[in-house]
Amino acid sequence: MNSNHVNSPNMKLEVVVFSVSDVERTKAFYQNLGWRFDIDVVEGDFRGVHFTPPNSDASILFGKGVTPNNSSSAHNLVLAVDDLDAAREDLIARGVNVSEVFHYAGGPFNNAVENPRVSGRDPQDRSYFSFASFEDPDGNIWLLQEITTRLPGRLWDSRAEDLDVPSLANLLCETAEYHDRYEKTHAEHHWWDWYAPYLSARQNGSNPEEAAAVADRYMEEIFPVLST
Repeated sequence: MNSNHVNSPNMKLEVVVFSVSDVERTKAFYQNLGWRFDIDVVEGDFRGVHFTPPNSDASILFGKGVTPNNSSSAHNLVLAVDDLDAAREDLIARGVNVSEVFHYAGGPFNNAVENPRVSGRDPQDRSYFSFASFEDPDGNIWLLQEITTRLPGRLWDSRAEDLDVPSLANLLCETAEYHDRYEKTHAEHHWWDWYAPYLSARQNGSNPEEAAAVADRYMEEIFPVLST
């Protein structure tokens, strides 16, 4: 696993910006979806309208003068949902024309093959592999991607309290095993001082070896006399 992100500054994708032909029409469309309305700013020839999907860390900004020129429609803006059928039903109830559920013949987002979309759910019912789509009034295409289980390391802000008891027990067991190696070669210390940076690194996506290195460096910086 690449550990560059461990010491990298935070960079969060928070806003997708696109132009529309009729701001009021598009504003009404996204309000009807039940998305959070954040702001509508008008300054001269500029107008920017900001919405955020339910429970999303990323938002959209559209309007007039928000892009250098009136670019074409966006494609494959992705909304992660944990229940694809429920998401479709909600949109349909709001009067939105939503596609049938489909999966990609060549795997998620692979449009390079002939007839890329195949009707129906992913045959193996895998997380990330089943989709539906809809468009806003300007033809901006939204994909609903069902994600029921995240791949390891895909949750930046995972915390120990988010784990179920068996998972937390396994992580603590792993931490104890790696700490045992450190304890055998260093002076007496409080185990929790080593555990804390290790657990933090693991929860931020580091693998065990990377997390152990982070914990070792922390101890060297805070308690340099421990090194032998």
